[in-house]
Amino acid sequence: MSRVLVKSNNDQPGDNSITDQTARILNAPDGQTIAYHVLEGKAPGVMFLGGLMSDMSGTKAIALEAHCREAGRAFVRFDYFGHGESSGSFIDGTITRWRADTLAVLDEIAVGPQILVGSSMGGWQMLLAACARPERIAGLIGVAAAPDFTEDLMWDQFDDAAKARMRAEGILHLPSDYEDTPYPVSLALIEDGRTHLVLRAALALDCPVHLIHGMADRDVPWQTALKIAEAVSSEDVNVTLVKGGGHRLSDEADLVRLTAALDAMAARADG
Repeated sequence: MSRVLVKSNNDQPGDNSITDQTARILNAPDGQTIAYHVLEGKAPGVMFLGGLMSDMSGTKAIALEAHCREAGRAFVRFDYFGHGESSGSFIDGTITRWRADTLAVLDEIAVGPQILVGSSMGGWQMLLAACARPERIAGLIGVAAAPDFTEDLMWDQFDDAAKARMRAEGILHLPSDYEDTPYPVSLALIEDGRTHLVLRAALALDCPVHLIHGMADRDVPWQTALKIAEAVSSEDVNVTLVKGGGHRLSDEADLVRLTAALDAMAARADG
């Protein structure tokens, strides 16, 4: 992996919460590029893992960065393959590819122990990264974490006609609550997801875990947080259910709750 700098197109002029006006680029061995922002600071560092079709300029990522800057804490946010400023086409992305991106940033950019904050699909990536690099993980914070969503929330919810169309065409376009146009889901994403399912057996993760989930989440059932809590081996697990909270959990009160959870976990790690 190698690093260069590139102008960030997502940063808004005059937004002082952005680390700087450039995104850095991590070059992958296959020629693809991973865009990221990084703050140097004290440990444990914080690494934000975004959701499906989201990017590193989202509300939670920027709020966490600003909070870490104020605390003097290291912080990293990045875009997966096919997302934001990173290279590649979204339709070619898979859980395997995005896991590789996550581990590349963890291995090459983040320094020392890390608290991983995973939002939606990032909650799945968070668990996969923690299983792959347990020695690097100081704690996990899931926000509407969505492990196994390709199977439980997509394939298992498709009717027979939709499954047949996906098998025949290799792709299905699903309506989005957040965009005007449907978003594409490939058969490759579904099939690849099956190789990374994490809630079918116990997860040997002993680090602190805090799961925050809105009870009005229409995308990922709040019961998913309880399944994660049951699956991990750690005894240090907290679940916060937000009555009336939706999937994004990006309102001011949500951000206050999230940064408080981060501070509490960092304090335990500081010991």
